[in-house]
Amino acid sequence: MNTQRALYRERFAKAIIYILLIALAISIIVPLFWVFSASIKENSEFYGNPWSLPKGLHWQNYRDAIRKARLGEYFFNSVFVTALSLTLLIAVAVPCAYVLARFNFKGRKIVNLLFMAGLFVNVNYIVVPIFLMLLGWNDIAWEILGRGIFLDNLVVLSVVYASTNLPFTIYLLSNYFRTLSRSFEEAAYIDGASHFKTMLHVMVPMAKPSIITVILFNFLAFWNEYIIALTLMPGPRKTLPVGLVNLNQAQRAAADYGPLYTGLVIVMLPVLILYIMTQKRLTQGMTIGGIKE
Repeated sequence: MNTQRALYRERFAKAIIYILLIALAISIIVPLFWVFSASIKENSEFYGNPWSLPKGLHWQNYRDAIRKARLGEYFFNSVFVTALSLTLLIAVAVPCAYVLARFNFKGRKIVNLLFMAGLFVNVNYIVVPIFLMLLGWNDIAWEILGRGIFLDNLVVLSVVYASTNLPFTIYLLSNYFRTLSRSFEEAAYIDGASHFKTMLHVMVPMAKPSIITVILFNFLAFWNEYIIALTLMPGPRKTLPVGLVNLNQAQRAAADYGPLYTGLVIVMLPVLILYIMTQKRLTQGMTIGGIKE
């Protein structure tokens, strides 16, 4: 009897978990499907049943959003900023995390403490000091070069993104490097490899799951970031989230909803594609980091 009761309880608990997971999946899939279907509706269809399927494929919404609303330009600006930010971030974070995890040197605890303290600083709270600092440098650039180079600059925005996400990235990567056995490094040193070659050709390939994980997390942060881009890009050049908000305000005033939902699809699609491509690596990177050496 006790065995049967335990079996029934286990089945009941599994059924509850499956029901909750199905409900969660539906709560995510239904809004996504609704946004995709709304992006190909004609404007007149929004005044009827909002849950009705589109009567046809109105691809004009995508052309209007890309050309008239300049979402195509904003999309490529976001691609450039995100790619450059990730490149700078990984190029700096991987060596820093490796050194902090595998080497003992004077001042290591202080450096590690500073990076840990950076985890508790919300960049949105320091965006005004960053703006004022760049504004001062911009005034100096005007005096020397005759033009400003620190505001409304995609490269500078990328540097700010990368630098403000360094603590989080170094924290994750250094914890992962600590889980790797030192025997691999010792074998590489015996073969005559330098510290840099050992890191680049031995340790970094082993840390691929963790690196892919931080790339995905930071991609989401850079791709969807709004406040810093709005503050540091006051000119006509915008990233996609800022351009989408401007489109939202314009299309609501004009009561033209098709291009608005098209903009949402353009923002979401790269994130969904990247997640599908890196799902297995992401799961591996999140679980294996908890293994102790």
